[in-house]
Amino acid sequence: MATQTVAFRDGHQGLGDLDVVRQGFNTDDSSGGLPRGNKLRTINSPGESVHNRVHDSERIMGIRAAMQIVLDFIRTAKLGDLTPSFWAGAEHLEKRAALESAVEELELLREQLDKENLALRDEVDRVSMFEEIVGTSPALQAVLSRVIKVAATDSTVLITGETGTGKELVARAIHRRSDRASRPFVGVSCAAIPRDLIASELFGHERGAFTGATQQRLGRFELANGGTLFLDEVGELPAATQIALLRVLQEYEFERVGGTRRIRADVRVIAATNRDLQGAIRAGSFRSDLFYRLHVFPIEIPSLRERRADIPLLVEYFIDRYARKAGKNIKRVNKKTLELLQSYPWPGNIRELQNVIERSVIVCETENFSVDKSWLSQQPRDRRLGCKLHLSQMLAATEKEVIEEALRESQGRVFGPSGAAAKLGLARSTLESKIRSLNINKKRFKAELGN
Repeated sequence: MATQTVAFRDGHQGLGDLDVVRQGFNTDDSSGGLPRGNKLRTINSPGESVHNRVHDSERIMGIRAAMQIVLDFIRTAKLGDLTPSFWAGAEHLEKRAALESAVEELELLREQLDKENLALRDEVDRVSMFEEIVGTSPALQAVLSRVIKVAATDSTVLITGETGTGKELVARAIHRRSDRASRPFVGVSCAAIPRDLIASELFGHERGAFTGATQQRLGRFELANGGTLFLDEVGELPAATQIALLRVLQEYEFERVGGTRRIRADVRVIAATNRDLQGAIRAGSFRSDLFYRLHVFPIEIPSLRERRADIPLLVEYFIDRYARKAGKNIKRVNKKTLELLQSYPWPGNIRELQNVIERSVIVCETENFSVDKSWLSQQPRDRRLGCKLHLSQMLAATEKEVIEEALRESQGRVFGPSGAAAKLGLARSTLESKIRSLNINKKRFKAELGN
C-alpha cells in the first residue's frame, strides 16, 4: 500500500508540516467529499476501472497515517516528555495554543477521512464485484439483488439462462461477495470433459485407479476446499457422476476414483446450465433428486433481448476495452449502428455482441464507430436451403400453433408445474421470447376461460 509521510524539521519545531496534510486532503470541495476530479462515478460506468478507487482509498490511508504521526508527536509533547520550560512565557503559550488547535483540526479531519474511506471501500467492493456485469435495466438489477442476498449464505445456487448471458460472471460475483472470497474459485465445464473422465476431474483419483493413472491426482472438489466450485453446464453430467455429485451435496464427503478413504468437502457449489433441466428429468437424462439439491436458490439470467436498454452501455463498455488494446481513439458511435444493434435479437446474447464489437473495432479506421450489417445474421446460412422464405414461414406458423395450444391448456400460464413452458419442455425465458417474436397474446387464453 502506498503511504504518504510528513517530514519534520530538525528539533520538531514549526507547524508548517500540517499544511502537507491539508493539501493532501484538499478540502476545497464544498460538498465535503473526495477531492475534485476524484468523485465516485455511478456503478457499472463503462470504461471505469476499479483500480482508480483502490488508489483513492490507499491515498486516504496514507494521509491518515501522516496525520497519526503528527497527532502522536503533539500528544507526546503535551504529556510532558519535553522540558517544562518549553511552555514557559507568552511565546510558548502561543505555540501551545496553536498545537492544541492543530490537534482539534487533525481529529476532525481524521474522522472525516475515516468516513470517506468506509464509503470508498464499500464502493470498491460493489464495483469490483460487478466490474464486468454492465447494465442498469430492471431485469439485470433484479438479478444483482438476488446475488447480493444469496452471497452472504452458503446455499447452493442454480444459475439458468441462454448461452452467452454471463452465467459464470454471476457465479464469480456470488463468490467474491461471500465469506469464502479469500479462498479458491474453481470452475469446470461439465460439457468440455469426456464422460469417462469427468468423475476423475471432479473427485480426483488414486494411483492405478485406471489405465494411465500413474500417480495420485486431486480433483476439483479438493482444489476448491474452503471456497467455491462452479459447475458449468451441469445438465451434461452422465448418470453415474450425477449420483456421486448428489452424495457430495447430501453428505458433504466423497471418495477419489479408485480410493476408499472418505474426504470431507467444505465447498460451496454453484451450478449453471442453459438446458431445461425439468424437461431433461422428464426425458430421463437428469435425476430429479439432484435437481432439487441444486435448485435451492435459483437465479435466471435474462437474455440480451430482455434487457435491450443495456445495449448502449455494453457497446460503450466493449468499445472502450478493445479500443484501448488496439491503441485506437474512437469517440462516437454511429446513430444508425446503435439502432441496428438495439433492434437485433442477439441469439448469442452478450458473447455475440462482444465478438461483433471486437471485430468492428479491429477494422475501424476513424473516430466514428460503425458495424457491418452483414455480420448480424440470426442463423448461419445454409446454401442447400437457399432463401426459401416460405419454409421459415411455415415453421413459424406451426410453432405458433403448438405454443398457442399449450397456452390454451394451461389457461394462459407460462411458468409453473402446469404452465405452458413445462408442457413444451422449454425454459420460461425461451418461451417468453418466442411468444413475443410470434406476436402471441397470452392474455386472450385467460379470457377464453372466462367465456
